[in-house]
Amino acid sequence: MRQKGISLNIQPTDAEDLSEDHVGTSAETPMRADAFDLDDEEKIEQIEKHFREIMTILGLDLTDDSLNGTPRRVAKMYVKEVFSGLNPKNRPHPRLFENKYNYDQMLVEKDITFYSHCEHHFVPIYGKAHVAYFSSGKVIGLSKINRIVQYFSKRPQVQERLTVQIGKEMQRVLQTEDIGVVIDANHMCVASRGVGDTNSKTGTAYFSGKFNDENIKREFLNYINSK
Repeated sequence: MRQKGISLNIQPTDAEDLSEDHVGTSAETPMRADAFDLDDEEKIEQIEKHFREIMTILGLDLTDDSLNGTPRRVAKMYVKEVFSGLNPKNRPHPRLFENKYNYDQMLVEKDITFYSHCEHHFVPIYGKAHVAYFSSGKVIGLSKINRIVQYFSKRPQVQERLTVQIGKEMQRVLQTEDIGVVIDANHMCVASRGVGDTNSKTGTAYFSGKFNDENIKREFLNYINSK
């Protein structure tokens, strides 16, 4: 059953204050210095080879027509799709526009669907992101907010870090401190393994600037909870 509403009072965080199941590092995705020494095709070839070995160890018959192409499919999916947000070449570069209409109220992009992967078990995290800002003189195309959410979700993640990364990127792009982000997500590492709880959801938030004002925060939360 879906929860009726999201009611959070979470201050901005660097993803350090996490539970023992979510070991924190920083707001940056942990990456090696040589992360991009290999091009995409070389990565696909190596992942295909190693995933074939994993399937063989599991006892699967890779001569079967249904399974033979799976290692290649998984490798391409990892590099080109579900983990494409690891590559800085894929980072969105939104164009900003002058706020000629002098709109000075909150703008909210609600119910942005995202799919990510838990970095602890490499199974899906999926849900909705809600992003809001006050213009500091510039506005952004609405679809570009979605692209920012997708970029940071397409990498191994913990939800706390994902929330912070979206919030900080919105601040950087829009040149404003007045950013609110709320994420409501399902974790397959909770639902499909371990405790096997298919009903629980996880909520995280990032509030900065004007969104630390309780009235503005309440306005934002009331709107994203409305039908």
